[in-house]
Amino acid sequence: MPRRTLIEHRPFLLGAIVLALAWYLLRDSELGGIWLMLLKGGSVAALACYAFVRHSGIDARWLAIGLVVFAMSTMAAGFWPYPALLLGFFGALIYLSLFLRNPRIRPSGSQKGAGVALLAITPLLFWMVAGGTLQAAIYGLTVGAMAAAGWMSRFPRYRVGSGAVLLALSNLLTMAVGGGFAMAPDAMINMLSWPLFFIGQFLICTGVIQLLKREHRA
Repeated sequence: MPRRTLIEHRPFLLGAIVLALAWYLLRDSELGGIWLMLLKGGSVAALACYAFVRHSGIDARWLAIGLVVFAMSTMAAGFWPYPALLLGFFGALIYLSLFLRNPRIRPSGSQKGAGVALLAITPLLFWMVAGGTLQAAIYGLTVGAMAAAGWMSRFPRYRVGSGAVLLALSNLLTMAVGGGFAMAPDAMINMLSWPLFFIGQFLICTGVIQLLKREHRA
């Protein structure tokens, strides 16, 4: 995407990238927690604004609602972890319903296999890293279903499908920190989780809107 086009026609995308990078670079600075919370949530909220203004269809609106819920989840994470987890769960359900509304007509065998693997393996991984709790398995099943549905949807697979998988991986890393699973130092996991989360949201948002705009012009 040319820089001039990004600045002139997609300012919300540019704003989202700037806010996400600002949070990442300033996360260990003396900047107050409230400001960091606004930077983090604002980056995802800017993606919601992009989805809202770029297309007026029901799928774009549903995408924007999901992004708003995820923005609220990211802002709550540093202060209220359980409400943040609940909001993330609802965000995954919204994305799941969006992807199920838009299935791929003739998925290939490899796509079906990947979808089944995501659906089966993700809840098991969540269950393992969270100490074998039923709540983690249910959360993982929802996130895995979202990732599988995104991969098998009619949206661009290497944007939306990959973005959904990155979201699932980001959630898994966050769950590992909360569950005390010593797969790596917590600081390293937290450092990886945010880029995976934001890039996943960015890919889903731009991939969905790209297809909807293309169909609108056709």
